[in-house]
Amino acid sequence: MEYIVQFFQSLDLMQIVAATFFLIAIIDPLGNVPFTINMKQQGAVIHPWVVCITTAGILMAFLLLGETLMSIFGIKVEYFAIAGGFIIFLMALEMILDITIFKADVDGNGDIIPLAFPLYAGPGTFTALIAMTAQYSVLNLIVAVFICIIILFFVLWGTDWLMKYMGKNAIYVMRKFFGIIVLAISCQLMFGNLAKIF
Repeated sequence: MEYIVQFFQSLDLMQIVAATFFLIAIIDPLGNVPFTINMKQQGAVIHPWVVCITTAGILMAFLLLGETLMSIFGIKVEYFAIAGGFIIFLMALEMILDITIFKADVDGNGDIIPLAFPLYAGPGTFTALIAMTAQYSVLNLIVAVFICIIILFFVLWGTDWLMKYMGKNAIYVMRKFFGIIVLAISCQLMFGNLAKIF
């Protein structure tokens, strides 16, 4: 019981909320609903549990081992955060301007490829996680990842319902809104870490 109390006391609610919002904007489960619908129309059978467990496993592995990999190559977190902020900046432009900058080289049809990787756990999410370790504790990021996975599960589970009752226009507007948030966060990552370096 004491360990449970200590665990919750060590959490920072503001960090968890901010990190969750950021990751949801990057993963963009609502914005990717049309892609999921298109896969279903082509005959793909999507299992939300498989997609979410695989996505969580990939993200957790990268979160826990990514910094070690950077130390092997001699890269500081601040520099990675700046590079990551630039990549996230380009992703925000994709969301706002409806353009394609990043093209996946992996072809596939199923739960793991292309949904879990590279759609949900891809370069953008990896970059965001490593970049956020410069500002947030790993424990808070772990909690944020699991919250995002739960949200992702319910979105995948209710994909047909979302398309029926929200409509393409509502999803389009949400994608734009999240795009602006991601753009602002990318600027904060780049300029905030530039200030730390100089």
